[in-house]
Amino acid sequence: MTQRSQGPSYFDVFDSARMARDYPVADFLSTYRGMSRDELHALQNARFGALMATAWKVPFYQRHWGAKGIEPGDIRSLDDLAKLPPYSKSDLMASVEAFPPFGDFSGIETWPEGERPPMVLQTTSGTTGKPQPLIWGPKGREVQNMILARIYLMQGMKRADVVHSVYGFGMVNGGHFVREAISHWVGAPVLTAGTGADMRSARQVQMMRDFGVTALVGFGDYLKRLADVAGEEGILPGRDIRLGLISGHIGADSASALSEAWGGPEVYDWYGVGDTGPIAGQGPDRDGMHVMEDAQFLEILDVESGDAVPEGQIGDMVCTCLHKDDLYPIVRFNTHDVTQTLPGDNPLGLPFRRIQGFMGRSDNMVKLRGINIYPQGIGALLSAHFPEMAAEYVCRVEKRDGRDEMVVIAEVRERPAGLAEAMAEQLRTRLGVQIDVELAGIGETAHLTEIEQRQKPIRLIDRRKDA
Repeated sequence: MTQRSQGPSYFDVFDSARMARDYPVADFLSTYRGMSRDELHALQNARFGALMATAWKVPFYQRHWGAKGIEPGDIRSLDDLAKLPPYSKSDLMASVEAFPPFGDFSGIETWPEGERPPMVLQTTSGTTGKPQPLIWGPKGREVQNMILARIYLMQGMKRADVVHSVYGFGMVNGGHFVREAISHWVGAPVLTAGTGADMRSARQVQMMRDFGVTALVGFGDYLKRLADVAGEEGILPGRDIRLGLISGHIGADSASALSEAWGGPEVYDWYGVGDTGPIAGQGPDRDGMHVMEDAQFLEILDVESGDAVPEGQIGDMVCTCLHKDDLYPIVRFNTHDVTQTLPGDNPLGLPFRRIQGFMGRSDNMVKLRGINIYPQGIGALLSAHFPEMAAEYVCRVEKRDGRDEMVVIAEVRERPAGLAEAMAEQLRTRLGVQIDVELAGIGETAHLTEIEQRQKPIRLIDRRKDA
């Protein structure tokens, strides 16, 4: 594989003092407030140039781009980015299959042996197949931590907080880099409880009470489950556990319902994926998520054509990590998570664009009578209109009489007459297609969603192949 004959050594690339200047954390709002989009674009272009200098040395990109006849001179700035083909997890897994165990996308071999940066290695969960390696050099890893820390600080996390984290540990990324971000850059102590599979939910809420936890971070679905477990254990949120902040992947679920379940703390959302780290987060304005555009260049592309969509239309999030130029450079990674940009000026005076946040997955999209349905968004639609909704649900799609039909199995606290029919009518009105609703008691969908075992519960059961 190609070696770096010239250029910076690892120790030149990993300069912690320079990183702190380039990617401000506690003072990032004051640093970027008032900056113009042109100034931001110039900053992004400079970082894109360094990123591409690394990426062109990586065999994965040499193959991926070369197959399209692209040469280095074809890509001179971010304005040429659309010439490069996106890639997704399936391409990375094909690389791992051809070049085990790490694939040929890390770039570690492109560094002279005595100058190679230490590799931070983690993987995806592997719940849907073989785990994918997730790889960082120390610079890319620490900037990832800094970006998450700035989001937490913007949302109100403080050094004085005691933070309880329900992100998974083991080989998956979430729990580790969340702990690093808070420990390195916020300074608060972190209880690294993990998911219900790592530590029983009942033990977690007991520990939260005993250690005086004031901030809770994790995936919204399981955070809501913990509140229910606290009640079952006789531990009252708001009295025995007094949270001031919940920050996590709330997605399409109702922040107000989660706040109510925990006694009224502030609830904030943020978005990122395992490969890229954090991409965007809510701020005190609560007007969408601010894309951290000094570190992440985000495109919204049409799910079917791959073309850029007009502002406000839904599409796949495709990310280029401008900061990740030591190992595994990321250029146009298609997350297959969907969102839309928000119009208008940034309410915080930042040059950054805003997105709605995670709205579902394009590879989980179900087309019913020509209408695209994202199962992850259905829970929020029901929770917003029906107080009986207990937040947990799962969608089942199957073939009936030759056409696709969907049923939502929704957990409810009580079952007044006509509730299922009213929920189905609300979905028909909002989504434009008939979706039936079946009611279930609290906890009755857990064996389907696997909420106690998974960071991201199952929201779609596809039985069309069984027909």
